[in-house]
Amino acid sequence: MGANMARRLKECGYEISSVHDINPQAAKDLASELGATYRDTLSMVTKHSDVVITVVTDDKAMKHIFHDTGGLLVRAQGRLFINCATISPATHVKIEQWAEKHDALTLEACMASSITQARQGTLYLMCGGKPDAFERARPILDHLSVTNRYIGPAGSAAKVKALVNMVMNINTAGLAEGLGLADAMGLDLDVVREVFSQTGANSRVLETDGEDMVIKDHECYFSADHAAKDSGIALKLAKIEGLNLPLAKATFKQYEKMKELSLGHLDKSGIAELTFKGRTLHS
Repeated sequence: MGANMARRLKECGYEISSVHDINPQAAKDLASELGATYRDTLSMVTKHSDVVITVVTDDKAMKHIFHDTGGLLVRAQGRLFINCATISPATHVKIEQWAEKHDALTLEACMASSITQARQGTLYLMCGGKPDAFERARPILDHLSVTNRYIGPAGSAAKVKALVNMVMNINTAGLAEGLGLADAMGLDLDVVREVFSQTGANSRVLETDGEDMVIKDHECYFSADHAAKDSGIALKLAKIEGLNLPLAKATFKQYEKMKELSLGHLDKSGIAELTFKGRTLHS
């Protein structure tokens, strides 16, 4: 996601000054492609940048890049950090507090899109943080997205993103069960998918994952690992609010099962391998 966002911004006339990644070779390759400089430390990224865009895996990684020795907040005065990871709302709030101590701004820009949209500049972004951080980031975000939705203070966009992914994951699991049952009954799955698309069974997931489930193509655009993580974030929020979410819990368990089977690297559509009769993972 980060690499394709960088490619998009380069095409839009922005100078990509620095690239850093946990995989040094990937960062070096991207830096070479974009005419940027590979930085082996995070503090050097900040030193040579006005705006830093981060895309990391989870809360632990987010705290590491900002708070560990030599992290992004060294030489951070006046910088803007646009943080695009799906992490817990509380971590976004903490990152904003840490940045404020260094006279820097942060904005969560949660993405409800995938790799293709990152490359084309057609992301859907939900933003949270200080209004002045959003206004400063807007020209950049306009080149990356078709929609920049300001949600509210730090943490608020992350809450909405958790809900988006929770519902998406439930829909994905439901679609896999519907198509799996249709297959077991010997129905024509092309016909079933067409009927689904024209009735109350329709969903965005049907468009993106339906065919992949049928043909067992699980090339990763949004991994089962991430699906489990994001459903877990939503369930923690529900616990705070005293709510029981049985569908979210069941879906979370399905994606956790994929992880246990060492299939977390597959796209979320791979959940169909747990439901289609006769497939290796069916149980």
